[in-house]
Amino acid sequence: MIGTLVNAAAIMAGGTLGLLLKKGIKERYKATLMQAISLSVVLIGIRSALKATDLLGIIICMAIGSLLGEAMRIEGRLEALGDYAQKHIGRSANGGFSKGFVTASLVFCVGSMAIVGALESGLAGNHDTLFAKSLLDGITSVVFASTFGSGVLFSAVPVLVYQGAITAGASLLKPFLTGDVIAQMSGVGGLLIAAIGLNMLKVARIRIGNMLPAIFLPLIYYMVAQIF
Repeated sequence: MIGTLVNAAAIMAGGTLGLLLKKGIKERYKATLMQAISLSVVLIGIRSALKATDLLGIIICMAIGSLLGEAMRIEGRLEALGDYAQKHIGRSANGGFSKGFVTASLVFCVGSMAIVGALESGLAGNHDTLFAKSLLDGITSVVFASTFGSGVLFSAVPVLVYQGAITAGASLLKPFLTGDVIAQMSGVGGLLIAAIGLNMLKVARIRIGNMLPAIFLPLIYYMVAQIF
């Protein structure tokens, strides 16, 4: 859990710095920084997505996972959680608290670094990937918080829960986590990360939260295949 704790602390530290700098950064600088971060997120996603070895499997996982997520209304529930936190904890103009919470939570939780890093932490006690992710997330949270506000700080909670759960469950899932399974999970996560970047650039409005189940379908498929 050390890597995940450091990751959450980096997000909170970066978010706090972003809030302090919020009035000191001109809008044109913040806009350019946000575009730069968004393009970097797209690049990270593409690089991760290219690790997948089974293109057809990715398509199937994305299709089924999206249907499951849509049925569970994951993104709507995330936004409702952000609205609840905004109402009871803090307020931000134009719903920025909720937007910051949802956007940051998705960026920090979805992707190969979160999955693989948490798995490495749980299986081998190797926290290097999560430490690298912490640096990236800390820098990103500075920009996010200066743009969206305090909702970004609370995205540290989903990171703790999500990565912590993967780390804790890694030892139980060890027999099923083959190289191919991890590659497919990273591929789906990378595709969703790239989609987040497109949303941040306002190129599209993709309901990424509803696609989150797709990340875990390669693991479920492998587990079922082993049984039958």
